Amino acid sequence: MITLSRKNPCALILLLVLCALQTPGLAQEDIFGIERKLKGRKSDNELGNVFRNVVSNFSFEFSAGAAYQEHALLFSSESPSNYPIRATGVDQVMDLQPGDTLSLKGGAMAYPVNLGLRINVFNFITVGAGYGREWGRLPVLSSPEYALELESSRYTYDKLYGTLGIVLWGAGKRNAFLRWQYRKYSGNNIYMQSELKQRARQIYPWRLVLEGEFGSMMLRQVPDPGLTAPDPYYGIGLRLEYDFSEYARAFVKPSASFRSFAYAEPEAPEIQSIDQNLYTLQAGISISLPGTKKCKVPGCRVVMKHLHNGVEYRGSSIWFRQNRKVGQW
Repeated sequence: MITLSRKNPCALILLLVLCALQTPGLAQEDIFGIERKLKGRKSDNELGNVFRNVVSNFSFEFSAGAAYQEHALLFSSESPSNYPIRATGVDQVMDLQPGDTLSLKGGAMAYPVNLGLRINVFNFITVGAGYGREWGRLPVLSSPEYALELESSRYTYDKLYGTLGIVLWGAGKRNAFLRWQYRKYSGNNIYMQSELKQRARQIYPWRLVLEGEFGSMMLRQVPDPGLTAPDPYYGIGLRLEYDFSEYARAFVKPSASFRSFAYAEPEAPEIQSIDQNLYTLQAGISISLPGTKKCKVPGCRVVMKHLHNGVEYRGSSIWFRQNRKVGQW
């Protein structure tokens, strides 16, 4: 038998080591059903776990904004009298001849609304699709001498579109930049390495995405029966996001879209092409589907992510960060 006393410190240390080796299960037991080291399991069964991991990459978004549209028409016809073209001058005579070319331009405001679905792929690219509606006025297309006026100016059209984005900047790229920035300091420099870890662990809510858009338009209300949109359109935008939490974020997106309309008169042999450039500023909100279930265990008041029986739960609403730090409660 080992006798414990102040004169025999080695025996005391040996006893403590033996106790630690014989009771590993007690040290790892989750007494309250709460663990800080989450293992990422989100369901009791394998199928549910896979489903929730996939669902967490999907998000729904809504956006609205305003746009300025520019229209340009390079008009040329063998029978210009069949088109609603008039002279702009008071005393000017309509002397447009067959084959003459006119450069007609105009600008007006438009108001788009979009509803979309987006998929995050490894925090590197985003793939999305959506439906949108736009209201606006088609301006009078004019030159210093002539103007083309359609039957009406109001238009409404729907669009189906897809998007593809590349994440230019975000929390992951910021951490990579910080590691590159601190590369000149030795790994033995405890102060600088501690500063690097502290900055890397900070919550960084900003994300910048370069996004391309392509789709087709469906005219609902047209200024003229001869106006159609047979060709697809494309656009490019820069999307700036701010995360309120892991699941909710707001964004603003300036963008430019390039479209074309076909304009034909029944008695004219040719089809005129009207080019439209649309410069848009939109603001919206995006909500990700939570892959982690809200904790409903009776008596559990944990507000952070935690485990019950090996399954991960969230303790807060999707509008709040799950693992908030000091000063963020």
